Amino acid sequence: MGEIDDAIERADREAFTKDPPKTLKGQIGFLIKQFGSAKAVAQELGVTADSVNRYRRGARKHARADVAAKIDDTVKARWQPLVRKRRQKQAAASGGITVETRARFGYSAAVGTTDDGRFRRLTVHLPATYAQRLFDARDTGASDQEMRGIIAEGFKEVYFQDGGGRAMGLSDVEINDIDYLDLDY
Repeated sequence: MGEIDDAIERADREAFTKDPPKTLKGQIGFLIKQFGSAKAVAQELGVTADSVNRYRRGARKHARADVAAKIDDTVKARWQPLVRKRRQKQAAASGGITVETRARFGYSAAVGTTDDGRFRRLTVHLPATYAQRLFDARDTGASDQEMRGIIAEGFKEVYFQDGGGRAMGLSDVEINDIDYLDLDY
């Protein structure tokens, strides 16, 4: 994994919009919705369908420690992808993505202007179109360099050119020597 992939993973972990169910009854209810039946949940957990139904009804309030751990792990494994998918969809549709980084930025510009790369600490909110492009690139297995290019293009438009208000002669922006990079959406 590259730096951009790692940043997306961190943002996903930090972005629980709602905690998974904590009670045994709630966890079993969630798993039954995910797997479709008590029998399928029972097969996944290694218990009987009757036990699953007792947990669902609340007739049995506590599971054995090993079964409780397996239930908890199974719920977390299926809960996070739902949260991640919803948050990424929101960021790509309207919310956008905030990139905080300290890196060396270099750019190509007109002759006679300063184009020497230098370290900058930037926090820039990129529009939803860049979030969508970044998630699509990641889902198709794009390299870290390709994803850096998407972020650099967003920085060019939003930060360096201020949405078309300045530095119109700027053609390419590059991100190099990333000290750190964090994403939030």
